[in-house]
Amino acid sequence: MSKVLVTGATGFIGKRLLFQLLDLGHEVYALSRIRGIPIGSFDHPNLHVIYGDLKDPSKIDPIPQDIDAAYYLIHSMAEKVNNLLEHEQKTAQNFVNLLEKTDCKHIIYLGGIIDEKNNLSPHLFSRQQVENVLKSSKIPVTVLRASIIIGAGSASFEIIRDLVEKLPIMVAPKWIKTLCQPLSIVDVLFYLSASLLNKDMFHQTYDIGGPEVMSFKQVLINYAKFRNLKRFLIEVPILTPRLSSYWLVFISSVRFSLCSYLVESMKHNTICHIGNINAVIPHTCLSFEETLKRAFMKISQNEVVSTWMDAWQIEGSDPDLTKYIQLPQGGCLKDEKTFPLRCSREESIARVWKIGGNQGWYGLEWAWQLRGLIDKMLGGAGMNRGRRHPFEIEIGDSIDFWRVVKADKKEGHLILYAEMKLPGEAWLEFLVKEKKLHQTALFRPKGVLGRLYWYSMIPFHFFIFKKMAQKLSEA
Repeated sequence: MSKVLVTGATGFIGKRLLFQLLDLGHEVYALSRIRGIPIGSFDHPNLHVIYGDLKDPSKIDPIPQDIDAAYYLIHSMAEKVNNLLEHEQKTAQNFVNLLEKTDCKHIIYLGGIIDEKNNLSPHLFSRQQVENVLKSSKIPVTVLRASIIIGAGSASFEIIRDLVEKLPIMVAPKWIKTLCQPLSIVDVLFYLSASLLNKDMFHQTYDIGGPEVMSFKQVLINYAKFRNLKRFLIEVPILTPRLSSYWLVFISSVRFSLCSYLVESMKHNTICHIGNINAVIPHTCLSFEETLKRAFMKISQNEVVSTWMDAWQIEGSDPDLTKYIQLPQGGCLKDEKTFPLRCSREESIARVWKIGGNQGWYGLEWAWQLRGLIDKMLGGAGMNRGRRHPFEIEIGDSIDFWRVVKADKKEGHLILYAEMKLPGEAWLEFLVKEKKLHQTALFRPKGVLGRLYWYSMIPFHFFIFKKMAQKLSEA
């Protein structure tokens, strides 16, 4: 059994890797930027949480001196940063500095395949420079460069899914002809776990990809064929990466910063050409069709462990989640609704726990969708994110443009924190208690603009919040 540090532990890949390493018998230390978010949905004696942000290592909880290995799964694709390259390099260097004070024997880094013959996008160039920072360490490093990763909840899968499912006719830029090797998240996790402390892989770089080389156009066509959908693609030369990003934002659930980095990277081929990882750890990767089958099986069985949405946006906010659980009292504006329960308490709680996503917000859905569209136009999350599971909620989950900060089903208490673009901070609280439903919308405005926003929304809030509370409490 090894002691392993996993950074990016609340992300799409990191959370799944935790479970895999625990199943293999390792002792895992999960690094999370957000204090108060539980890692995983169960208690495990070999899982330990370390809180802190690598941008400020002075505030990171102590890392065990006898740590054996560490995974670097951090990137800033989902965040808005002024200088991506500088930000990524600094974070990686802080990571190296911390580990060099320990007995760490191995660093494993997951990046993206780099076509070094062409000018790299800002995202891919920053990934390359992170490699260089990690390799400058005295600790042996293994670099795994992946093509596009497909799995239920991955950003790439959700973009492909939204495009093909929603658009019978797709207008595509010329870079749709670039090549890739779609790779299942199952195979990514195998390579990550099998690389651990493998001395044959020290100081080595490997490209990892699925068994099929195809263009992004073929990816979309093959997905449509798998789903028995008739789709047409029209290629145009004038769709710039930035226009493509804006287009994807309104079609898919993925936020603009992530879309823009992915689109820029799609201009480059991501096919394997460095290293032969199968010579070291033999493995047969799933085909694209098998990967899709597995992804939809997980979705149909409500077994999606993690999604790209799990990463909390903490830029400009306090990274201590516990501070958002107790609703503030001073300087806040409220909309409170209390209705007697005309159904059982259990039924009312069940309705609350299904809120958002495909279920919706129990009335006036057009108004919620309009608010989501406005939020998208302002650069926010919008309503497209949906939710991870149709009726289960964990702290840290996203529900449309809200983030779950408290979810106590036994007490019938749910608190959501708004991730919308707002001139202030907003919470939405539900409490089913003493045969009554208590619903509170709370807004802490920033300056005059915040107050103007709240008062301008009162007519909408009157109908929206009243309708929602009625539906949650009626027979």
